[in-house]
Amino acid sequence: MLLTLLLATFSLLRPSAQEYVSPESILPAHPRLLLTPHTEKRILETVDRDTLWTRIHRSLIDESERMLVRPVKTYHVEGRRLLATSREVLRRVFFLAYSYRTTGQVKYAERAEAEMLAAAAFPDWNPSHFLDVAEMTLALAIGYDWLFDTLSETARTTIAEAILKKGLEPAREEQYSWFYRQSNNWNQVCNAGLTFGALAIFEQSPATAAGIINRAIATVTLPMKEYAPDGAYPEGVGYWEYGTAFNVLLLEALEQLFGSDFGLTRTPGFLETGLYSQHMITPAGNVFCYADSDTRLGFMPTVFWFHKATGNPALLWAQRQALETGDPASVTHHRLLPLAMLWGAANGAPLSRVPEPETRCWHGQGSTPVCTMRTSWSDPDALFLGFKAGSPSTNHGHMDVGSFYIEADRVKWALELGMEPYDAVEKAGVDLWNKSQNSQRWDVYRLNNFAHNTLTFNDRKQRVEGQCRLDEYVSEPDRTYAVSDLTAVCPPWIQQSVRAVALADSTRVVVEDRITTRDRFTKMRWNMMTQADECIELGDNRFLLKKGKAKLYVRVEAPVKVRYHHTPAIPTNSYDSPNEGVYAFGFEAELPLQTTCRFTVFLMPRTEQPVDGWRHIL
Repeated sequence: MLLTLLLATFSLLRPSAQEYVSPESILPAHPRLLLTPHTEKRILETVDRDTLWTRIHRSLIDESERMLVRPVKTYHVEGRRLLATSREVLRRVFFLAYSYRTTGQVKYAERAEAEMLAAAAFPDWNPSHFLDVAEMTLALAIGYDWLFDTLSETARTTIAEAILKKGLEPAREEQYSWFYRQSNNWNQVCNAGLTFGALAIFEQSPATAAGIINRAIATVTLPMKEYAPDGAYPEGVGYWEYGTAFNVLLLEALEQLFGSDFGLTRTPGFLETGLYSQHMITPAGNVFCYADSDTRLGFMPTVFWFHKATGNPALLWAQRQALETGDPASVTHHRLLPLAMLWGAANGAPLSRVPEPETRCWHGQGSTPVCTMRTSWSDPDALFLGFKAGSPSTNHGHMDVGSFYIEADRVKWALELGMEPYDAVEKAGVDLWNKSQNSQRWDVYRLNNFAHNTLTFNDRKQRVEGQCRLDEYVSEPDRTYAVSDLTAVCPPWIQQSVRAVALADSTRVVVEDRITTRDRFTKMRWNMMTQADECIELGDNRFLLKKGKAKLYVRVEAPVKVRYHHTPAIPTNSYDSPNEGVYAFGFEAELPLQTTCRFTVFLMPRTEQPVDGWRHIL
């Protein structure tokens, strides 16, 4: 058994034994990556007849114009990362090269060349944090390929050498290449960035380039397996946009240059994951932001690849919404924005005429099971409910198992705080990436269960290695609910803890918990992080939460006496974000020994409603 394990590990450390791509392969002339002259023509034809595509195209040109007067990026490591610099170089080169290719104005090409030469002169691309290398390699690969005919011979040589020496060769060193063994976004991003570098300079070092490409094809299967069976992404939708964007970049390049993605697209759950990203966006354009996700994502170019691959026009619903109602700056801030033009405009995606998605509910299993329910796609005031199971042990995971999210009237009545920025926590000396049970990671306020919409017993943290599924999911007219047994993340003296959440009669949310205790004192805390800044007690375990003119009525049915709280979400650590405008609402109860107790919470937007028929989901 040990020998088998060692051989398997060694096979991932060395270059792929299978030769998908030969060093003798003959690649097309430059430009060969993504944007061919034929693609340019199709983009411009779509821009001429669709106003939303015109807006995106114009924003790319206008932002490129602003880039002309900015100084080139310099080598600047923040904490342990060069990543912000790599990402801005990628954004600039991508935008400028696109602008040159679609307008023919040489000033954009010249400015991109200056940016690439500056990056090529960096002492390194920070291989100790290899995401930095991957994104910088992608930046120079795109610029080198798209602008090949405009670059001087000296510039070509300099940029190609930088891609080889600072991008591809460090990936062959064991101290930096651990990402090949990972099943998360690191694998996807690094493999895609390196493959683009290899394809751009294939002729200069064919053996090295072919080795990089073959290894990418062999190892990207690890994170792609995580999409099974339904397309749910284990790291949350924020990292979905990151990892999946680079994953489909890799697939697109392989298909374009070799006529095959070597079966990768057929990985179970992968083509379905476009639906996952759609359903994580709320009616008001916010995000069901469990794990390390931003609370608002805006425009996501990645979705256009799935539209192209599946032919489902409804996948673009949230993207049109982001363009029409979102912050325009969030569009031009996205460093991969040109991909929307390549995968959307070039394929005639009808961005101004997107049909409404057929289903209002979605669920997925996998390592982070999650589901969403909504009352409308077109009404920004609609009621939305999200619920997740899973495990704190997943990459970028929080102790948020059993957490729910509620939005109605554009108010986040039950919210997720989202990610805690890494730099401040790391600079404070917190061992952020240690996911063991007693790690300092779980002292970070936004990461532990005290700051999530779930249960806590005797002030204990959730068990890191616990794994919970969606044990039941029912979607029927006016009766949609999900059930998860949360016992695996509870302290051992909890015999069983089961939670059900329901979107009842399309008007209210029900959260029901059934807890069975053993013979040990147990204090349970039911918590909900909320934007509601006013809490009015109405008597008989009834409350009115308010945010401006918006209202949420809350009714609690409990078998024992409960003590309520509504307090500002103020963390105790100096490195934690302040969470302004967020409150913790909920209650505490002492549970009888060796007894099964049922707690049911009804959450009713706008008006108080009857609750009969929804007391016993479990």
